[in-house]
Order: sequence, then C-alpha cells, then structure tokens
Amino acid sequence: MAFYESVFIARQDASAAQVEGLQDSLASVIEENGGKVTKREYWGLRNIAYRMKKNRKGHYVLFNLDAPSAAIDEFDRQLRLNEDVLRHLVIRVEELEEEPSVMMQKGREERPRRGKKEGES
Repeated sequence: MAFYESVFIARQDASAAQVEGLQDSLASVIEENGGKVTKREYWGLRNIAYRMKKNRKGHYVLFNLDAPSAAIDEFDRQLRLNEDVLRHLVIRVEELEEEPSVMMQKGREERPRRGKKEGES
C-alpha cells in the first residue's frame, strides 16, 4: 500500500458536527476499501485566499492515508461528488508524518507580547 496526504475545504456554513460527519464518512470509505486513516486533523474555520463558490471561509481538514490506489480513487470520487466540499487535494508521499502538522503547531508556539518592550515594567 502507498501513503497519501489529503486536504479538503468544506463550506463555511456547514456546522462543526456536519464536518465531523463528513470526516467519518470519508474515513469509512477508505477503511471499506482496505486502507486506513493514520492521522486526521481538523484545522478549523479559516479564511480562504479568494472566494470559492461564494465562500470566503472554509473548514480545513487533513487526512494521512495508508491505502491502495483503488481506495484513493473512491475517496477522490466521494470528495468530488460531495456538495459540502469546495476544494480537495490528494497527493502521494514517501512517508507519513507522525507528529502534528505545521498548521496544528502554529497555535502552540509562544508569540512575543505586543505593546511592551524589553526592560519595561
């Protein structure tokens, strides 16, 4: 089996519960076809660089997949058919990353506070 990464953007007016249900249904498509989802990350409701189908924001989701090509073909087909999905991308990778993605690490980094300069109290 090969390794794949997939990111898709769901409509902004879909609720978090609907996006969770979409993730579950897509994961079951992979598992029914002999693959497995090794990592699943919800990046949240984020701004989109340009308007897509009248949406300025979207729910971003990342999947790491270990699946045969037939499972990926069906997964891709389901993404194309689903009206809640604005855009999607599935790429083949050499190996899957175990740690959280860069998008998930972004919020954990400590940022310097604004307004106060060093040496001020």
